[in-house]
Amino acid sequence: MSLTLLAAAAAEAHEPIYWVNLGLKNYLFRIGSFELRWYSLAYLAGIVLGYWHLSRMIKSPGAPMAQHHADDLFFYCTLGIILGGRLGYATFYTGGSSDIPSLWAHPSQLVQLWHGGMSFHGGLIGVLLAVAWVSWRNQLSFVRVMDYISVCVPFGMLFGRLANFVNGELWGRVVTGDVPWAMVFPDAPDQLPRHPSQLYEAGLEGLMMIVIMLLLYWKTRARFRPGLLVGVFTAGIAAARFTVEFFREPDKQLAQFAQSTGLSMGQWLTIPLILLGLFMVARALARPALSTRRPIEIT
Repeated sequence: MSLTLLAAAAAEAHEPIYWVNLGLKNYLFRIGSFELRWYSLAYLAGIVLGYWHLSRMIKSPGAPMAQHHADDLFFYCTLGIILGGRLGYATFYTGGSSDIPSLWAHPSQLVQLWHGGMSFHGGLIGVLLAVAWVSWRNQLSFVRVMDYISVCVPFGMLFGRLANFVNGELWGRVVTGDVPWAMVFPDAPDQLPRHPSQLYEAGLEGLMMIVIMLLLYWKTRARFRPGLLVGVFTAGIAAARFTVEFFREPDKQLAQFAQSTGLSMGQWLTIPLILLGLFMVARALARPALSTRRPIEIT
């Protein structure tokens, strides 16, 4: 039976949810041609909440940095997320076989963030460079700083994926079984019921990782084992993405690759991250924990 017939049978079992009937708008308000989009607010909310939580974390014993370091990280990580995310999107998701005109050919559009288009991997690279710069300039431990940053990142992941859902973008694969929450998204070319994979990602990459990382930091002594928190985060976020990829619609230009290899490009890219995260966890647990007899002084 073809995929279309399976989807039609699933739709008969349960009437799918139509995204357009949810009454969602991709902006908070509009003034003339300007729109304040939820996508932009999601990034802002994730950064501000992450900064607030990092400021709380460094007040607890054993912090590898002071408040002025957190302020620097807030500034440079914000730049890294915006510049890295936008440049990564222009590099990896436009031009070539993507069916999207290359943003590099239209530099003025690179700054038009309100139109959407941010790359997670580009933003991640931007954050890593920002943390490396602040750590090097202030002679801080890069791994320990990343431990603290990793606890705050899932906030942004949660808000970002919810914004993807509100925008009605990055929808999932066509449903081939009885899924009561299957949705029909307006921009899907076939108008068949699909998995709302944005919500799956919000739950796994966002909410689940928030709970895990907060419990590890506040309820255990994980922060005294350098590399443990960032290792758990790396393995956890990669495993979550690997799982969700079974329900996400693969990029059109990579659909043949996924069919021929059995896994999507996103899944192949997460396997090294899972292994790296597990290695960091094992390495952190094999080494002695930091002494907690007195707080670490940062000047």
